[in-house]
Amino acid sequence: MKKYKMRRGEHLDDRMPDLESEIEDAFGEVTGTEEMDGHELYVVEDPDNPVFERIVIGKAEYSSKKDRLAVHFEERDPETVIAEGNAEAASDAVDTKNEFLLEATGRDAKSRRDSLKREVEDDAPDV
Repeated sequence: MKKYKMRRGEHLDDRMPDLESEIEDAFGEVTGTEEMDGHELYVVEDPDNPVFERIVIGKAEYSSKKDRLAVHFEERDPETVIAEGNAEAASDAVDTKNEFLLEATGRDAKSRRDSLKREVEDDAPDV
């Protein structure tokens, strides 16, 4: 599961006040909730795009720091998807993920990647 920060000074509740509805618009019907890492997240068991097998997504709340968007995309093997004639669905899946994450966090793919790299570097043990 990945957790994404919002842009400085912004909060997920401000960017997406009805997160469940936004998830349904982007990925398909929310079929329930599931606890992951202590956070209650929405589950999309049968996503609209055939590339995704299952999506778990929601707000990761923390008492000592700003909330984050937690996501876990379970994706099918790209070769299988393409063999089924869904090559276009593969590129649509990438676009849908990036658009949703941009809308939710206010950060484009490059700044999200850079932020995740910094977190990994910060968490690395000193040698």
